[in-house]
Amino acid sequence: MKKTLALLGLAALTAACGGPAATTKAPDPATLTLVDRTPKAAGPLDNAVWLLGQEPGTLDLDLDGGTDNRTVMANVCERLMQTQPDMTVKPWLAEKAEQPDPRTMVLTLRQDATFHDGSPVTADDVVWSLKRHSGEGKDESDEFEDVQSVTKTGDHEVTIAFKRPNALFVQALAGGAGIVLNKKIVDELGKDFGTPGHEDACSGPYRLKEWKSGSRLTIERHDAYWNKDVKPLTKTVTFQWADDTALVNSLVTGAAQGAYLSDTGPAVALQSNQAVSVAYGATTRVFVLLPTDRGVMKDARIRRALSLAVDRAGIAKSGFAGLARPWKVPVGAGAWSYQKDAFQAAYDQLQGAPDSPRLEEAKKLVREAGSPKEPIIVATNGEQARTVIANAVVDAAKKIGLTAQIKTVPASEFGSFYTDKSLRAQVDLVPDDWYITKSDPIGFYDNGLTGSSNNWVKFSSPEYDELVARALSATDDAARAKDVIELQRRFTADMVWISLVEVPNAVVLGSKVTGPPASQVNMGYPWAADLGAKG
Repeated sequence: MKKTLALLGLAALTAACGGPAATTKAPDPATLTLVDRTPKAAGPLDNAVWLLGQEPGTLDLDLDGGTDNRTVMANVCERLMQTQPDMTVKPWLAEKAEQPDPRTMVLTLRQDATFHDGSPVTADDVVWSLKRHSGEGKDESDEFEDVQSVTKTGDHEVTIAFKRPNALFVQALAGGAGIVLNKKIVDELGKDFGTPGHEDACSGPYRLKEWKSGSRLTIERHDAYWNKDVKPLTKTVTFQWADDTALVNSLVTGAAQGAYLSDTGPAVALQSNQAVSVAYGATTRVFVLLPTDRGVMKDARIRRALSLAVDRAGIAKSGFAGLARPWKVPVGAGAWSYQKDAFQAAYDQLQGAPDSPRLEEAKKLVREAGSPKEPIIVATNGEQARTVIANAVVDAAKKIGLTAQIKTVPASEFGSFYTDKSLRAQVDLVPDDWYITKSDPIGFYDNGLTGSSNNWVKFSSPEYDELVARALSATDDAARAKDVIELQRRFTADMVWISLVEVPNAVVLGSKVTGPPASQVNMGYPWAADLGAKG
């Protein structure tokens, strides 16, 4: 899953929340305390107002699995597996997921789970849901590329056969690919499913209560929820949508009780305000430079030189109000849900993406590449973070004997770089942010496969491709981590993408509420079930 996010200037947001810019200082990312959860809630709430960046277009996640849509429906719909606030995965609607061999997964389903209409969650619903998710054009269809068949093999058992081994599929079942829907409800609603004024088809601790298009969306606690171990304290959660300035004002005045923040500006602006608290959690989100093969960036030596020359510490300070931290790899540490020590040790050894420039090494690589004179064209959409990154590239290029120019692309067209080859042919570097919804780095490194749609420099290595296949088939965590670490080394050695900074997940809460996770699980974990009043 990839998401492009806008960032506002810190000064404007600070003014919006009533504090002078000089008194608002970002925490040091190097010493930032990341927490899985905010402090546990102690008391009930009748209603909480939660802010989104924009109104969902649909609540049918097969049609659109955007961040705002997922943040709402994570509380309503449940998955066969569930990602926890510490980014680990555990069984949920499936009580077991066993692999008797690398090409077979057997799901044993819970027998007590029920949908919101009271009907049981059946093996037939699971089979139908997985086949729906895998359909052409569906948001999660890419997760099923290795799936050969999904079959009911018992009253409470479903068997998945794979074309080739895929150890990552259990992670997919904790994401949108593992949502179980009530077939009867979806069939009855047809094209109206997921639209305002219609019921959900799910089994979670909250159910849809009301959606007034253009105004608000409300979910309410499902008091007949099947899992009696989960006891939500908040009766209803009303979602509203606001730009960053309105978001800050609503949180400070108490008009809203919370929000997950996509941007660093509001987090820093609210950091020292006594009316709210800001908590930071693990993330997989990293800002990167995606090079194309239009011109000089097709040469790996130039990509490596630019990576050595760019000032990551400066980008973190200027582009992200100091909240981001320089980062060497294209996926955040939140993906290290297993073998964390091995991933950290391998990360520490990488040398190609320093915090501060190493210009002499970069100049040597430029000379080896023939000191090309063709200018490097860097895209931006005019937003602060991308503009800061583009300017940093221009500065870095100049210092190592290259030239670079900035090309501003309308924000509405920026996402088209991923689908429009003619647009990519006009630029050499695209600064953007990426995150994966899986807590395993192998969920990212398939971007380096030969022929991958996001491998714009046409990097190709049979050894790399074989490693991806082997890592995907490795059910042993230690073996998989070893292969993924080698993929990481090869990807960064060639600078298929140039990594820049990691941005933490952030949740902001009003002074009277607490409980939800701070880590990047709000798109799949029922975070509202943990929300409540402070003691």
